[in-house]
Amino acid sequence: VQLQASGGGLVQAGGSLRLSCAASGGTLSRYSTGWFRQAPGKEREVVAAIRRGGSNIYYADSVKGRFTISRDNAENTVYLQMNSLKPGDTAVYYCAADAYYRDNYYSEKMYNYWGQGTEVTVSS
Repeated sequence: VQLQASGGGLVQAGGSLRLSCAASGGTLSRYSTGWFRQAPGKEREVVAAIRRGGSNIYYADSVKGRFTISRDNAENTVYLQMNSLKPGDTAVYYCAADAYYRDNYYSEKMYNYWGQGTEVTVSS
């Protein structure tokens, strides 16, 4: 599966953005799909993930209540709606997919298909 992330940009604190991850060459509902981010000088971290089949959703504590991951099967696209953005959310955001049904579907190490990053900058 190939993944194409888009939707990043510059936004003021308190604003919103919606990231999209469009898939080709595979059906996303058959994959666990995650959003990860890497801030300058920091390691990449999970933001949100939706398990294969859609039965479970994971959010990092830092984004709970502000971010929402969703999947549109008809569009074969996964979204990350980001509200109440903070400067600490500034990072390059990546989407990724994993073909297996795993307990630790939110772990970066489980993902073997990655899209290119899309940059999100939140100004104070």
